[in-house]
Amino acid sequence: MKITRRRTVAGLAAASLAITLAACSTAADGGADAGGDIDVADKMVGAMEAYDVGTTFVATEPVELSLLYRDHPNYPLNEDWLFFSALEEQNNVTFDLVSAPLSDWDDRKSLLIGAGDAPDILPVTYPGQEVAFVAGGAILAVSDYLEYLPNFTQKVEEWGLQDAIDNLRQEDGKFYMLPGLHESVRPQYTYAVRTDVWEELGLSLAPETFEEFAEQLATVKEAYPDAWPLSDRWSADGPIAAMLNAAAPNFGTAAGWGYGEGTWWNGEEYVYTGATDEYRDLITYYAGLVEDGLLDPESLTQDDDQAVQKFGAGESLAIGTNDQEILRYRTTFEELGTDAEASLLRLPAGPAGDNVASGQRLESGLMISSAAADKDTFVATLQFVDWLYYSDEGMEFAKWGVEGETFEREGDTRVLAENIDINGLNPGAPESLNVDYGFHNGVFMPAHGSTDDLARSMLRDEVVEFQEAMSTKTELELPPPAPLDELEREQVTLWQGALKDHVDQNTAAFILGQRDLSEWDAYVAELEAMNMGSYMETINEARERAAD
Repeated sequence: MKITRRRTVAGLAAASLAITLAACSTAADGGADAGGDIDVADKMVGAMEAYDVGTTFVATEPVELSLLYRDHPNYPLNEDWLFFSALEEQNNVTFDLVSAPLSDWDDRKSLLIGAGDAPDILPVTYPGQEVAFVAGGAILAVSDYLEYLPNFTQKVEEWGLQDAIDNLRQEDGKFYMLPGLHESVRPQYTYAVRTDVWEELGLSLAPETFEEFAEQLATVKEAYPDAWPLSDRWSADGPIAAMLNAAAPNFGTAAGWGYGEGTWWNGEEYVYTGATDEYRDLITYYAGLVEDGLLDPESLTQDDDQAVQKFGAGESLAIGTNDQEILRYRTTFEELGTDAEASLLRLPAGPAGDNVASGQRLESGLMISSAAADKDTFVATLQFVDWLYYSDEGMEFAKWGVEGETFEREGDTRVLAENIDINGLNPGAPESLNVDYGFHNGVFMPAHGSTDDLARSMLRDEVVEFQEAMSTKTELELPPPAPLDELEREQVTLWQGALKDHVDQNTAAFILGQRDLSEWDAYVAELEAMNMGSYMETINEARERAAD
């Protein structure tokens, strides 16, 4: 496999300069002006004239594409991966890779874009992360070139995702990133509970409400007074951020990983999320768990390994999880000699209903550098991206690999080769699909398959059952778009960080009882003093402009 100019991104500058650099770069720095008026007649090298849905992209002559690669420590970059050699042989495509480590991924990506030195394809980009680079002209307005992305446009239309895509549009009416797409909502995060304990005590694995779940924890505490009923994790990016994110829609709010920019649409106007009564209700619930001795207070400060060890040793009997982390918990049971089993709990309903957050069918995707539009391979780049990330064939290739080498078919079922494992499908197999072959790699597989069939093709039965149980939840409606202009974006960025920090600090303090919830009004007043009102006024003005 030919991979040229494979370089590891060196430290370019302090991470805090990323947004500044992006704002200061110009279209000339980043490449052509992504205005949609580019003449592509001389940019067809390698492109297929009849490329469409159902067509395998094969470059008409060898094409080399530049790509920023996220080097994950669990599957370090290997130039000899079958993934690369198969693309060269079957699709006539090679890569010019720029490698950046997972530990520094977002900062390095921002700095490269801001400095005008970004490769053409910029993967592992979550919706919203592109906003900082729009004004500088460093990234392509991909909405101008949808005619070259037939698989993407077909799935958006057939799966009813147009409103979600429209929410990505900026003030100029264009969108600048291609998200990963899910055919259906696929909740992943919930609580893992000790199956043996829940069964012993006659407790349901599908409590109807969060109040019932609290009652279950109280029952567990009474039966096992020396163990924490619940000790949680994922607090590095905010207090119990994963589970607050998962629970919040059931309380009519957003929190944790899903807090975003802190704006919440109440049906009439945008309000600041962390100041709403619904946010207070969510915090009050978890504060009550701590006060009653049902939630380990160290959940908000301990690292993930500590939380996992507690659960594995029987020091706690429930913990936050996803469909992969529960495998880690079972391994920990074995390593520590704990005779136990764990199950996924169906996340219950809350005072606002039985909900999941809106926008859950958009996943991390990619941006394209505006410099790509200067190259004679521009159209081929768009066609290849469309094939790999959005065609059924390309997505299967990225996830499963090459039929006859990494997997076989038994009727409609894909079966991994016996010598290869991923996700525990072939425990003990000597090779790994991602480590040894380069497939099942988040750089090239943003939505784990996109279609329901492909997404479930590697799932264990328990995960399919969990997702089916969660499928009865209601997806909240998308809020209306409120894109900001450049000056507004610069201003609100200054407000957002300070407000979010204050919310995180006080969320932890309220939950831990370090600040009494009777001081809620004082806390809201503190947010007001930090320009919360001006922030919301700016957002609502932008919403009114977009509506007009």
